[in-house]
Amino acid sequence: IIFEDDSLLIIDKPAGLAVHGGSGVYVGVIEQLRAAYPKLKFLELVHRLDKETSGLLVLAKKRSALVHLHEQIRNGRMDKRYYAILKGALEQSVTHVQAALHKYVSANGERRVVVAHEGEGQSAHTQFNIDRVFHLSSDANHPYTAVRVKIFTGRTHQIRVHSASIDHPIIGDDKYGDFELNKALAKKTGQRMFLHAHTLRFKHPQTDELLSVTAPIPKAFTDFMNG
Repeated sequence: IIFEDDSLLIIDKPAGLAVHGGSGVYVGVIEQLRAAYPKLKFLELVHRLDKETSGLLVLAKKRSALVHLHEQIRNGRMDKRYYAILKGALEQSVTHVQAALHKYVSANGERRVVVAHEGEGQSAHTQFNIDRVFHLSSDANHPYTAVRVKIFTGRTHQIRVHSASIDHPIIGDDKYGDFELNKALAKKTGQRMFLHAHTLRFKHPQTDELLSVTAPIPKAFTDFMNG
């Protein structure tokens, strides 16, 4: 638990844990927390994180808080920052990707997202800031880039698809990533995806004060970067 009061519960979700049950997942974060807080009459997810993504997840303990936070999200007033490790070396210190996204369900029932054709899909904007370009000690020929990511829109799989669309997919992404590379790195990555919801800033739904919360970058990231 990163933050908790009468209105909010903010947790640092581990990678590999779904936020809610369904699609073959028996129990998710929301079901576990409702069981842990049986006295709460209301507990709802304010937003979602992919199962493979770790980091900050906000839940509302009151309907009024949920409505207030959803309004902030709709109006782009919730500042979400992520940390990720990408394949290859980004050339510019700041890279903006503005590409509309189209969401669909594949034949096997899996949710997928692609960059949409011109004039179609939902607008999406992601900013990648280089934090560090590095090589693994065992492989000096293939660089990686650790990036701080700001999203201006909150589309499904946005960061994952936008990074892949510029040929710098997220390491460990088994849906949009470099599958051969992921396989080769499996022992070093622990088979996790290197995307982490790092910081959140928004106005508290009751006090209107600016709330800033951070989930520390997981050890798996630093271990990989130092390896």
